[in-house]
Amino acid sequence: MAGKTLFEKIWDKHVVTKVDGGPSVLYIDRHFVHEVTSPQAFAGLRDRGIQVRKPEKTVATADHNIPTLKQDQPIQDELSRFQVNKLALNCEEFGVPLYGLNHKWNGIVHVIGPELGITKPGMTIVCGDSHTSTHGAFGSIAFGIGTSEVEMVLATQTLLQNKPKTMRINIDGELGKGVVSKDIVLYIISQIGTGGATGYFVEFAGSAIRNLSMEARMTICNMSIEMGARGGMIAPDETTFEYIKGREFAPKGAEWDKAVEEWRQLPSDADAAFDKELVFKASDIEPMITYGTNPGMGIGISKSIPTFEEIEKSTQATFKKSMQYMDFEPGDAMIGKKVDYVFIGSCTNGRIEDLRAFAAFVKGKKKADNITAWIVPGSHQVEAQAEEEGIRQILEEAGFEMRQPGCSACLAMNDDKIPEGNYAVSTSNRNFEGRQGPGARTMLASPLTAAATAITGKITDPRDFL
Repeated sequence: MAGKTLFEKIWDKHVVTKVDGGPSVLYIDRHFVHEVTSPQAFAGLRDRGIQVRKPEKTVATADHNIPTLKQDQPIQDELSRFQVNKLALNCEEFGVPLYGLNHKWNGIVHVIGPELGITKPGMTIVCGDSHTSTHGAFGSIAFGIGTSEVEMVLATQTLLQNKPKTMRINIDGELGKGVVSKDIVLYIISQIGTGGATGYFVEFAGSAIRNLSMEARMTICNMSIEMGARGGMIAPDETTFEYIKGREFAPKGAEWDKAVEEWRQLPSDADAAFDKELVFKASDIEPMITYGTNPGMGIGISKSIPTFEEIEKSTQATFKKSMQYMDFEPGDAMIGKKVDYVFIGSCTNGRIEDLRAFAAFVKGKKKADNITAWIVPGSHQVEAQAEEEGIRQILEEAGFEMRQPGCSACLAMNDDKIPEGNYAVSTSNRNFEGRQGPGARTMLASPLTAAATAITGKITDPRDFL
């Protein structure tokens, strides 16, 4: 009998029952809730006279709609204020723990779960947000769900799911100078496309992945959704255990020892078979940047935008439309292009390691005059740690400002919007048309590339400074 993959071990353990020829009823260990996708779900429970089945397995936070300045004052935007207030009322009514605005544990949902030790190996985790895949970095099955599914999990603590296929993506070898996890995942998406993993749950493996920190692994899994995957995951190891140990909701004492022993059994067996396997060399990856309007339209920063002839016929219409929107020409070099905004933050790159990397890069330098920079910690805990480590001071001396936690300019659902026609180098996860504001032009990159750009005022290869 063949061995099992990491995904199969967790999935099989959580199947409550299976519909013949249909989906499985999957037990959900942890349900994260935020203000955008939950109001209709709570309203559905109220209409049917149903309570939340297991409020202790549910955690709520406000993140998408909150401002990143003056959080001690009422939210100015009417819709944002309504949604944040509605979340608080719903959580109070249904007994769901809430880390709301100004709570010491408030932050982006996919940042606070790991940093509080709520996210652990072997779990099934869902949230009404596509980037729930972030939590898969711990060796868990984590994926985003829709509003009706949010209601189902609140009501039953289970979910109807078809079992996806499995894929393993191996990255082997040593990463080059200036190459970080954001570059790895942008490279993979540029190679396989935004639909290359559709229908699969992806396990990332190989020596380059094993050598990453937990925060870097979260960045990879966060963007697995951008290659069409149902979710991404990385097998738990000593790096995982070290990260979780001692955190607020991590097991303690004998329970910790027992948990680690169980977690050690999770990695895919040596003879496990995947439906598809891909292999890439770490040495082929350089700092990446996107030039178009989806995350698959990315290139190494030293390269030029493809010419029309180099683009596959099936994607030529999309390519042409993207070039018009971005006001770029096929064959253009990316280095030297003008930039107006730089954004460090989001559930992709708003963790303490991201702020550390950016601050270390800009230390002793000065922000370019033409750049507006938004440096946004992913949570209050990240903000406090940045204060403690002197990161805010380094940033201010270089002409930057650190804002308050929130999703910020990742998406245009709060005050942090990139103005129409402006170019932003962003460490977030999506560069769709209007994603960062109506008419905003987004180029996805790593914190190091964003830092180099913020110093020079134009797209710059971070290796020039390293």
